[in-house]
Amino acid sequence: MKKFYELPDLEYGYKDLEPYISEEQLTIHHQKHHQAYVDGANALLKKFDSAREKGEDFDIKAAAKELSFHVGGFVLHRLFWGNMGPADKCGGEPKSTLAKYIKKDFGSFERFKKEFSQAAVGAEGSGWAALTLCRRTDRLFIMQIEKHNINVIPNFRILMVLDVWEHAYYLDYKNVRPGFVDAFWNIVNWEEVNKRTEIWLESPL
Repeated sequence: MKKFYELPDLEYGYKDLEPYISEEQLTIHHQKHHQAYVDGANALLKKFDSAREKGEDFDIKAAAKELSFHVGGFVLHRLFWGNMGPADKCGGEPKSTLAKYIKKDFGSFERFKKEFSQAAVGAEGSGWAALTLCRRTDRLFIMQIEKHNINVIPNFRILMVLDVWEHAYYLDYKNVRPGFVDAFWNIVNWEEVNKRTEIWLESPL
């Protein structure tokens, strides 16, 4: 049986990121927006299946572009939910392997935080800031992703993301994106981000 995308459950309650992300904001973001990318990707997969079974043609270029957008949205949101958590258990500064890489590549956590925040605040229109690791150069990089699928560097493992589409913060912060970015640092699940770092470092090139 062919598989399709499913909306992942959150590992915390909709109220658990307050006061930095409200219950209403998180509920709508997860149940409406993330679900929309799941539905969009699955509709395309079904379209592919149907056309291939019937031997029909379809616009490959347009379909591939649309699939990239929806699957990108699915994947990035899944990462986003996982690299956040309740403020009483998260926030602060990373430890272990990730802390060593940040020190090595940025000089200090404060310098890293400044650059990542600038990437998030400065994203044009809808997009993301992402912390990534390049195994070839053994360096951390910050990617500024437009929409869900533009400016993504292939084979750079994404360790942490921040969604700066307006739907991620408008109910709580209106149009003040910098306020949302500042709040994000209080709910970063560094344990999860460090786990992603160590798993990628153990993977073959």
